[in-house]
Amino acid sequence: MTDCIEIHDLMIRAIVGINDDERVNRQDVVINIAFWVDTRQAGRTDEIDDTINYRTLAKGVIELVEESSFFLVEKMAAEIARVSLEYSQSIERVRISIEKPGAVRFARSVGVTIERTRDDL
Repeated sequence: MTDCIEIHDLMIRAIVGINDDERVNRQDVVINIAFWVDTRQAGRTDEIDDTINYRTLAKGVIELVEESSFFLVEKMAAEIARVSLEYSQSIERVRISIEKPGAVRFARSVGVTIERTRDDL
């Protein structure tokens, strides 16, 4: 049995896209991360060392996205999944959702959702 820890609506400014202006101007991306991990020990001990420090994981994702220059949100999602799975052997599976607000006229946002396991590394 595993549990799910989630980070909702992490908003980061990033270079992502295929159009000329997207290659120069940072734009908002909204990232949701869900990762499956056994939290039973942390529930017993109340110790951060017995779970995933989601603040540290989020900092790693922010650094990756801010320092990168992706053409596709699919690639961004795959790299966030890789970084998340490499963060801790305790993480069994991740689901990454990324949205680009305003990417399509008349749509609130456009996005992609992927799921990866350790076997996908």
